[in-house]
Amino acid sequence: MTRTWHISSVTDAARARIAAARLATAHGVSPTDRARLVTALTAQLRQCLTKGGTWLLSARAAATPPAGSRFLVEVTSATQRPGEFRQPWRLTVGCAQEEGLPDSGHVGDDPVTLAEALFGADEDAALLLEKLDEQEALVAFHREELHQTNQGVLALHAELDAAGRAQRELFAAEQKAREEAENARGRLTFLADASAALTASLNHDEIVRLLPTLLVPRYARTADIWLFDGDDDVRLSGPRPGAAVVAARRGRPQYAADHPGGLPGVEDQPPSALDPERPLLCVPLMTRGAPLGVLTLSPPGDRWDADDAFMLIELARRAGVALENARRFEHNRDIAETLQRALLTELPLTPGLRLAARYLPATRGLNIGGDWYDAFRQPDGGLITVIGDVTGHGLHAAVMMSQLRTALRAYAVDGKSPGQLLTQLHLLLHHMQPDLYATAVIARFHPHEPTLTWAAAGHPPPVLRSPDGEVRVLDAKPGAMLGIPLRQEIADHTVPLPPGSTLALYTDGLVERRAQGIDPGIDRLAGALGALRPAALAEDLEGSADLLLHPLLDDSEHEDDVCLLLCHVHGDTGKVTAPLR
Repeated sequence: MTRTWHISSVTDAARARIAAARLATAHGVSPTDRARLVTALTAQLRQCLTKGGTWLLSARAAATPPAGSRFLVEVTSATQRPGEFRQPWRLTVGCAQEEGLPDSGHVGDDPVTLAEALFGADEDAALLLEKLDEQEALVAFHREELHQTNQGVLALHAELDAAGRAQRELFAAEQKAREEAENARGRLTFLADASAALTASLNHDEIVRLLPTLLVPRYARTADIWLFDGDDDVRLSGPRPGAAVVAARRGRPQYAADHPGGLPGVEDQPPSALDPERPLLCVPLMTRGAPLGVLTLSPPGDRWDADDAFMLIELARRAGVALENARRFEHNRDIAETLQRALLTELPLTPGLRLAARYLPATRGLNIGGDWYDAFRQPDGGLITVIGDVTGHGLHAAVMMSQLRTALRAYAVDGKSPGQLLTQLHLLLHHMQPDLYATAVIARFHPHEPTLTWAAAGHPPPVLRSPDGEVRVLDAKPGAMLGIPLRQEIADHTVPLPPGSTLALYTDGLVERRAQGIDPGIDRLAGALGALRPAALAEDLEGSADLLLHPLLDDSEHEDDVCLLLCHVHGDTGKVTAPLR
């Protein structure tokens, strides 16, 4: 049902507003919506009265599925001219009931009715304000709660940021520690490899060439080695940095630059006048408290890291030790080689017999051993040939070899046989040098006897070639090594020796190879000796010795000394051919 009121004055507006409020109450409009409705309707009616004329206020309730019932208020002009259109004002609120309501359209003029209407509107407004206060309190509560939440979120963000920052710092520290550990491992690996390379060589010049190649360009842009000789004179010509001279004088590392180096254990010096723009690290190559020289380095970058400098100083110390060891080795080698060469005397000229000898020092390791050969006459006209090997290397082995050689010549004066000579050498070596041993083969030729007498003590057996080219290894039971703690009588052995025969005496350096043993080498020697032409043996024994060595020494380097003594018997006992060396 629609209710309509005509409004042309303030009184009409007041009565219509009261009637509309009652009708909204009757339809179950909530106090809040009712207060909102009355407030909006009052404002609209004020505008209508201001414009003047007659206005129509209508109100009705209608069902609007599925939202439920709605209470509609509409204000339109009652004085519109034909053809004129004005948009009506409408307001809709929810309500509980649609039909069956009492007539609420008449409003009396008595004060009680108007007062009741006004008080009712005030109650609705008070109720609305109370709800607004509740909403404001709720909003304030939620605002405070939101503020606390925001503070918590900010605190959480701060904690997360601090945790993230701490985590980044820990990660950076871990990365730095890992890099430092990796660098330290690299330095230690380099130091170990470089030290092994330096100490692996006993060649002084090779160490001097190797050291700069190890350092440049990883740890130095340039590397210069300044060495002194025994009188502290300069080996290499040219001016040297002042810091290098100070390092040589004081025996301590020096750093020459226009800024402090800050390197541990290194003294700072002014920049070098030779190259003021380049920092220099001058490290003495020390041995037994005295410098052998100075290693002068320039950094690969602007300056050195302290750990790199410490490693370089340690490497220089090890290089000094390697140089000193090489110098001692070369000194002992020169003495031993000179002694050994001096003891390898000229072979005697013997009717009916030609001799040819070869001695090759080892090219690996200590170089000088105790190998020797000798040939000399006995008072009865016989010729003693001997080849031997003292265990060990170096000066000590060479000295022992010379003593055995001298003793053998002394014992042979009495005309003793090869076995007797070896037995006496065994007793001499056992009493004189219990910690040294030797091997030897002695062969005795006699111009009036067509036989060869020989004896061996722990030595590779002689190889004999007959005139028809047949080769046999004289491997009859030998004696034990000379000097071992064992009593022994070394036996003599005899074989026929017709003219044209060739005997080969040798040391193990000719036939022994570490990977193969000695027997295959003896077989190769026998094969090479059998392959020589008889004419070559008879006419050029020296050349035959070279031809024999060539297939056996298949490389230019050998780890042991090599001795070879060839003895060729020819038929003309009155003709003497001088051996060539």
